[in-house]
Amino acid sequence: MNEPQPGPDPAAGPPQLPGPYLAPGPYAGGTAWPAGPPQPQPQPPPHPAARPQWPYAGPYAGPYAGPYPGPYPGPYPGPYPWGPPPRARWDVPPPPGTRYDRLARTPSHRWWRPIAGTLAIIVAFLALSIAAGLVAFIVSLVTGVPMVRSGTRLFADPVVDLGFQLGVIALLLPLVLGAAWLFQRRPPGSLSSVALRLRWRWLGVCLLVALVAVVLGQAVEAVTLMSAGVDPGLRWAGWERFLPAIVVILLLVPFQSAAEEYAYRGWIIQGFGAYLRNPWPAILVGAAAFAASHGYTGWGIVYVFAFGMLMGWLAVRTGGLEAPIALHVTNNVVAFGVVAASGDMGSAMEQGEVPWEALIGSAVQFAVFGVGVLIIARKWAIQTLSR
Repeated sequence: MNEPQPGPDPAAGPPQLPGPYLAPGPYAGGTAWPAGPPQPQPQPPPHPAARPQWPYAGPYAGPYAGPYPGPYPGPYPGPYPWGPPPRARWDVPPPPGTRYDRLARTPSHRWWRPIAGTLAIIVAFLALSIAAGLVAFIVSLVTGVPMVRSGTRLFADPVVDLGFQLGVIALLLPLVLGAAWLFQRRPPGSLSSVALRLRWRWLGVCLLVALVAVVLGQAVEAVTLMSAGVDPGLRWAGWERFLPAIVVILLLVPFQSAAEEYAYRGWIIQGFGAYLRNPWPAILVGAAAFAASHGYTGWGIVYVFAFGMLMGWLAVRTGGLEAPIALHVTNNVVAFGVVAASGDMGSAMEQGEVPWEALIGSAVQFAVFGVGVLIIARKWAIQTLSR
């Protein structure tokens, strides 16, 4: 006879089943049903302004429209550790606030650098001059232009001789620029101006002022010489003699004049400026070297020395070589042009005694150019210190 079985105690809760899962509630019939593996719970969608945390371990919710933070959290630490190290710059610019004559005083300056550069320029220029003489001899053999080898002339043709001598002087330009970069480890443009380049607009303005000054100076000089009974040498030989000479003059005089300014006003003034704070000793030495390199005598030495002094002073006051180059180029073009117009090109490179009356015209030229350049430089606020 079957006896009735006691039912489950309602206070005991649902019966426990073996296994890791429990049913959420009693199954019909009084037993608990296994729940099975847990199902992923739905996650609320991220807020549009929320920024995911990196590395992001959650499910990919679509393209990320925000800024990519990079492979590393936080600010970018620097160059890749496996990349090459940054290359050190060879030429070191001058510090800000440096005057023109002190531009060679860079952090890479050493006491021996200006001396070594000067010796290198002298040796290289002598070597190039000898090489140019050999080239001239070969050109004479090939073209049949005779060489005279007397005095300062090499070629019998005065136009060819003028072009050769102007070209040799122009070789100073790359030598000086190269020495500044190689020996002094500074930008070659620091020889041009405090802006570390040649300021072409300012150079153009200085050329206009120089043209006015030179024409006035030449006019005063001619009047002064004629009043003293001295022939100023103003005559016309014809276009057939003038044109070949003026073409050579216009092509080579700018390079010859610029080369002398870079050597005597740029290299010498800045070379001394690397040691001295006062620019006047450097200006005096540059003017003396400039006068010694010319063949003038008597009052001619006074003229060339005064020219060098004015050019050095203007270079420091205006912060560059634009004004000296402008006056030097204009003066030489006009001087050689007057000789070319007269047809006496054989005396173009001859330098000797200068009448003292000619210094009056030179004084007018210097005064007009110096005052005009300073007024315009102040009005235009021309840069005079490095930045």
